[in-house]
Amino acid sequence: MRNILTKIGLWAQKVIDFTHPLFRRFMPIQLYRYGVCGAANIVFDWFLYFSVYNYVFKDKLFNLGFVALSPHIATLIITFPFATGSGFLLQKYVTFTASNLRGKVQLVRYLLVVSANLLINYVGLKILVDGLEFYPTPSKMIITVITVICSYIGQKKFTFKTSDPIEMEEDEQI
Repeated sequence: MRNILTKIGLWAQKVIDFTHPLFRRFMPIQLYRYGVCGAANIVFDWFLYFSVYNYVFKDKLFNLGFVALSPHIATLIITFPFATGSGFLLQKYVTFTASNLRGKVQLVRYLLVVSANLLINYVGLKILVDGLEFYPTPSKMIITVITVICSYIGQKKFTFKTSDPIEMEEDEQI
């Protein structure tokens, strides 16, 4: 499976890198790849969020018995794992391919960064939709801008960093 994902990632890199010369002045290749992969994943997330909200939960509380979730929060809970999974695969196999950290370590770190983003999403939706009574989908789009900035910094400096002395020491001891 890893070989298939690596081949698909290399193919995606070639496609993305083909258009990079248009933006070379403005951003390095890694940031450009992150932007393209991130934009594709955001569009996927927004489409999924819109579809689930409007066709599954629209104007209905999602009652779990012990708690009732508002439709915009229930939609977030349903769609978040799908966007998270596709985002991890894109970042691991297309954007941050030079990282020497083990896949399990990357996944755990990715989930930590994503958890912070989930908290930002939850609080942001509660403020914008419940507090300020904005529409759910545009609110999600506004919050996405904030989480993209936080995510890029977290993924580059923490999740997919290219050298981690602690990890390298553990590998040497094994």
